[in-house]
Amino acid sequence: MGRTTRVSWTFLKGLMQGIFAAKKWLIAYVVLILIPISIMLTSYYQRSSDILEQEVTRTMQQTLKQAGINLTYKLDHIQDISNSVFMNQILYDNLVPQESITGQLEQMVKLRNLAETVQANMDIFRIRIFVNPSKIYAGDSINLYPMSVLEKRPWHQKIMDEGGGMVWTGVYEENYVDIGKQNIFSVARVLRNPKRYDEIYGVFMLDMSRKVMDEVMSRINFSTVKSPYIIDKNGERILMFESPGDVAQDDEQEDAPADILSHVSQSSDGIYKRYNGKEDTYVVYATIGTTGWKLIAEVNKSEISHRAFAQNQFTSIATVVGITIMFMVLVFVLLTFTIQGMNKRIKLVLKMIRKEGIGWLEEYRPVPEGDFYLLERSVDQLIHKVNNLMEETYKAKVLEREAQLRALQAQINPHFLYNTLDMINWSAIAHNALDTSQMIEALAQYFRFSLNKGEDNVSITDELNLAMVYLEIQQNRFPSTFTFAIDADPGLEHYMIPKLTLQPLVENALLHGIRKAKDKKGTIRITARLENSELLLTVADDGIGMDEETAKNLLRSPRPDQRADGSGSSYGLYNVNERIRFFAGEQYGLSIETQLDQGTMIIVRLKAMMAQRE
Repeated sequence: MGRTTRVSWTFLKGLMQGIFAAKKWLIAYVVLILIPISIMLTSYYQRSSDILEQEVTRTMQQTLKQAGINLTYKLDHIQDISNSVFMNQILYDNLVPQESITGQLEQMVKLRNLAETVQANMDIFRIRIFVNPSKIYAGDSINLYPMSVLEKRPWHQKIMDEGGGMVWTGVYEENYVDIGKQNIFSVARVLRNPKRYDEIYGVFMLDMSRKVMDEVMSRINFSTVKSPYIIDKNGERILMFESPGDVAQDDEQEDAPADILSHVSQSSDGIYKRYNGKEDTYVVYATIGTTGWKLIAEVNKSEISHRAFAQNQFTSIATVVGITIMFMVLVFVLLTFTIQGMNKRIKLVLKMIRKEGIGWLEEYRPVPEGDFYLLERSVDQLIHKVNNLMEETYKAKVLEREAQLRALQAQINPHFLYNTLDMINWSAIAHNALDTSQMIEALAQYFRFSLNKGEDNVSITDELNLAMVYLEIQQNRFPSTFTFAIDADPGLEHYMIPKLTLQPLVENALLHGIRKAKDKKGTIRITARLENSELLLTVADDGIGMDEETAKNLLRSPRPDQRADGSGSSYGLYNVNERIRFFAGEQYGLSIETQLDQGTMIIVRLKAMMAQRE
């Protein structure tokens, strides 16, 4: 104990002296390498990040502005179509009230023809005309609708207030009777009687598919977190682009944040930097000229930095490579001086060991500051550790030899036991004591199966034979009190289980089940089955059984509490269960099915393992 303490203290002392001696190298490393490189990297990263962020945001602004121009072009084209329809005399001629059914049907045909002509344009999805519900063709529901349908929409009043001016809707879902639900946006105008301006004929709407905007926005992919969106002149969000190539309506239309709305209303396009509560965000916006809508995209600063780094990857790699080369050169210079000092000291240590032996390392000597005293102490500790390991190895060899001798001696005892039982058996036969001979022969078989040449695992066949021999011995002990039956699937002799798995279960069934019954009579049944990759063995008796709590305690504790009826003594089931779990795994083991006065069945479930062939 004293030597171990002295060695530990020597090692710690040497370690502290080594660190103290190397402090000038640590200072040189920090001053010449770490600090300059940290300053250079920080300065380079900050400057390059600022420049690249400006370039990326300008590129994003140009992209978004171009998208706004493209959308303006699309909507201008739709506006021209709306003007053409609005000025078409055929439209007004067929909206004049007709009394006759024939006249109204002729009007419906002409209006349908006009609608098909307009819908031939690729940008127009559907034209709808809303008229007085009294007209017969108001129920067409393809191109002609009653005004009552339009009155349910939130923009109805705005259309009426415009008096003929164009009103643009946001994206919304419309259910067409012929093709089902579609996401569209529309432009609507009031139709008035050209001769009596105060008389309203109806309203016509041009519906456009959301794909019109989708085609323009498919190239915008600024952020993976925030999606571009469109707001109207009032700041209400009317369209959310979920991802490039997929535009979806925002079901809960929300107003844009007040600070964003304030900035985007001051100019047609630009960039606005704001803080969203977590990090800085760049807001890029552009105007859609026809409608006055604002196209807005929000991008986190971290995403812009990542994009900027990706665009200037070559420059970044070149910088990192240059700094790495400088670092390696400085390290090489530092290591050159370090290795020279180490080689000098190592040569001195080896020279003194050859000259004066290992004892020289154990002597205390003042060491000049800067020498590698830690190396000397480490060599000393290594030598002592090797000596200790050699001594431990020798002791282990001695113990192994003694264990081998005890194992050989243990193999002699069963052989002597078998010979002695065989002599007693022949003596009983010679005196015509056949019952005694059978008992001795059964006992010899029991020892042979249970000892199993010192192996821990046996085949299922041997385990069943051991249970059978045990029951035969007990039948001689308790004649005419119980019967037993063993039923096993063929081929189980190739599978292994822990030794003495069934015998404790059979003993419990006899002594604690049948023998405690009033008539002390009963039957024990043993089965062995192979189901999929599992072995199922059961030991059942028709004895007194037990209550559920007692059955649980048998597997929960190695020493269940003793009960007045004797049902709670130590059965050995806990030991068997633990051995099975150790042998096959935690999911395997014993289970008990029992009821008072109804008997008990113990089920053994374990993994099927075949014996290794020699």
